[in-house]
Amino acid sequence: MYKLVRLITLLVIDVILVTASVLAAYLLRFDFEIPELFIGTLPYVFSVIVPIMIGSFYVFKIYRKIWQYANVADLFAIFNGTLLGTGVFYLFHQLVHQFYSEIVVPRSMYPLTFITVFLVVGCSRVVWRLIRNSNTKKMPHHRKALIVGAGEAGVLVARELKREHSEQYPVAFIDDNLQKKHYEVTGIPVVGTREDIPQVVKHYGIDEIIIAIPSAPRLEISKIINIAKGTGCRIKIVPSVNDLINGKITINTLRKVSVEDLLGREPVKVDLNEIADYLRGKVVLVTGAGGSIGSEICRQVASIEPDQLLLLDHSENNIYDIEIELKKRFPSLSIVALIADIKDEVRMRGIFGQFRPDVVFHAAAHKHVPLMEGNPKEAVMNNVFGTRNVALCAHEFKVKRFVLISTDKAVNPTSVMGTTKRIAEMIVQDLNRRSQTLFSAVRFGNVLGSRGSVIPLFQKQIEEGGPVTVTHPDMIRYFMTIPEAVQLVIQAGAYTTGGEIFILDMGNPVKIDDLAHDLIRLSGLEPGKDIQIVYTGMRPGEKLFEELLSKEEGATATKHDRIYVGGLMDLPVKQLDRLLNDLKEATTPEEVKLQLQRLVPEYRPSNSGIDSIQTSDQLQASLEIVATLDRKYEMKESVE
Repeated sequence: MYKLVRLITLLVIDVILVTASVLAAYLLRFDFEIPELFIGTLPYVFSVIVPIMIGSFYVFKIYRKIWQYANVADLFAIFNGTLLGTGVFYLFHQLVHQFYSEIVVPRSMYPLTFITVFLVVGCSRVVWRLIRNSNTKKMPHHRKALIVGAGEAGVLVARELKREHSEQYPVAFIDDNLQKKHYEVTGIPVVGTREDIPQVVKHYGIDEIIIAIPSAPRLEISKIINIAKGTGCRIKIVPSVNDLINGKITINTLRKVSVEDLLGREPVKVDLNEIADYLRGKVVLVTGAGGSIGSEICRQVASIEPDQLLLLDHSENNIYDIEIELKKRFPSLSIVALIADIKDEVRMRGIFGQFRPDVVFHAAAHKHVPLMEGNPKEAVMNNVFGTRNVALCAHEFKVKRFVLISTDKAVNPTSVMGTTKRIAEMIVQDLNRRSQTLFSAVRFGNVLGSRGSVIPLFQKQIEEGGPVTVTHPDMIRYFMTIPEAVQLVIQAGAYTTGGEIFILDMGNPVKIDDLAHDLIRLSGLEPGKDIQIVYTGMRPGEKLFEELLSKEEGATATKHDRIYVGGLMDLPVKQLDRLLNDLKEATTPEEVKLQLQRLVPEYRPSNSGIDSIQTSDQLQASLEIVATLDRKYEMKESVE
C-alpha cells in the first residue's frame, strides 16, 4: 500500500513539475509574452508532452529510486529520461503536424523544454535529499564520532550518522591524505592524519572512533587501532569492501573491533576450488564434527560438493546443530550424522566398513590443557588410542588421505594434552610408512573464538565488570582464525605425499597481557580503573610460549606462501606398538606420565607453572625458525 501511495504521489508531483517546466520554457522563449497563436496550442502540448515525459521517467526507473540517497547516477537517469521524452515528443509532433499544419510548436521549444524539465525535476530530487539529510542536527544526547578515512566509505558513514535514528554525530574526519586536510567533506572538517587522533579526540571531546577504510590491509588497520586504543574511546569499524560496493553500510553494520584486527596479520588465502579436487565427488568423514574446528571443516568441505559427508561426534547436541545447519545450506548434499566414540574400535570398523570414506579429517580430541592434566588417562585413551583406532581403520579400509588435526603444544610438550597429540603425530607418521593411505598432520596455534579459548573468556569477564584473569604477564601465544585453520587443513590434504606435518606461519606471537589490556580499552574502559586485571599464575602444563616446530624437525616452504612442512623425522621409538601397549596398561596419573615420557623423551611434565617457564633464548630460537622459513620462501619466490 505504501509503495502505491508513494508512486501516485510522485506521479502527481512530476505532472505538476513537467507542466510548469513546459510553461516556463514558453515564457522564456517569448520573453514572458506568449503570442495568441501559441497560447492556443498549449493544451495540446501539455496533453502530449506530460504523459510522454512521465512514461519516459518510468522507463528509466526513476520512480523506483529512493531519493533520500540520490547521487550523480540518479541524476543521469533523469537526464536520459528527459532526453528520451523530448525526442519522442518531437517525433510525435512531426507526425501530427503533417495532418494538422495549424498546430505549431517552435523548434527552439524542444531544447528549452529539455533544459527546464531536467533542471526542475532534477532539482526537486536534490532539494528533497538535502531536506532529508539535514533533518538531524547534533543534539545534546548524541555521542561525538570521529571518522577515520574521508573516502567513499567515510562519506557514507557520515551521512548515515546524520540520520534521525543515529545516537552518534560526526564532528570530524581523519585522513592520511594531506591534500584533504583543512577541507570539508559533507560539511565535516578533515582535521589531521592518524598520528593526530589523540589530540583530535581531546580537542573535540570525541566519544567514539569509526574506522572507515574497508580496503586497507589488516596491518594498517591494526596500526590505526594501536593509536586509537589509548584514547579511551569506543572503536568501531566498517566491515568489508563488499558492503561498501553493495551500499550496505549502516549503523547496524558497523562492528566492534575484533581480535583479528588487533593481530594485524592478513588472513591466509586459499583457493579451495583450485586444490580441493581430491574432495569433490568423494565420501568425506570428519571426526569431532560438532567441535569448533570440526564443524568448520564440514562447512568448507560441503561447499566443495563431495558425494557424501559423514559427521561423526560423541556429542548428540553438537552433531545435531551442525547437521541442521548443513542440511539447510546444502539441501542436495548427502549428509549422514553418526553418534560414535572414536575409542570404540568395533564401532569405528563398522562405520568404515559401511561407508568406505575416501578422505578422513580427524578433529576429535580432548584439547583443554588444565583439564587433561587432571585426567591424563582420559586424554591418552581419546587422543592417542582413539586416533590409533581411526587411523588403523583408514589403513585397513584403504582410505586415500587421512589428515590429523594437531597443535603447536605437541612441540617440546610440557602438558599431557600436548604429549598425547605428539604421540598421535607419531602414530600417523609410522602408519604412513606401511600404508597405501597418505597420512599427514596439521599443526597450528590457538584458534580465535573456539570453545574454551582465552578471548571469549576475557570478553565475558569484561561484560561482567571484571576482573580479567591473566595467568602470567609474560605469556605469549600465536593466534589464527577458525576459517584459516580449516583452510590449512584442507590445503594439507591436497599437498600431502605422506608423512608430513604441515605448519602455518601465523605471524608474530601476541602477548596475552597486552591482549587483555586492549580488549578492555576497546570496550571504552580503563584497565586497572574500570576493570581490574588479576594475575592468577600459570596452570599445570602451560608454557610461557608455544613453539611451531622443533629445531630437529626443520622445515621447508611449500608453494603456498604461509604454509610450511616439517621434515620427516626418524621416530625415536622403534618399538612403538609395545610402548603404546604399556601406556594403555598404565592406571595412575603417575604411571601414565611416566609412560608418556618413554614415548616422548622431550616431554617435561609440570605440576606447576614454575617448571615450564622457558628462557628468552628458547623464545628467540623459536622465532628465528619462523623468520628462516620466511626467508626460504622469499628466495624461492624470487627464483621463480
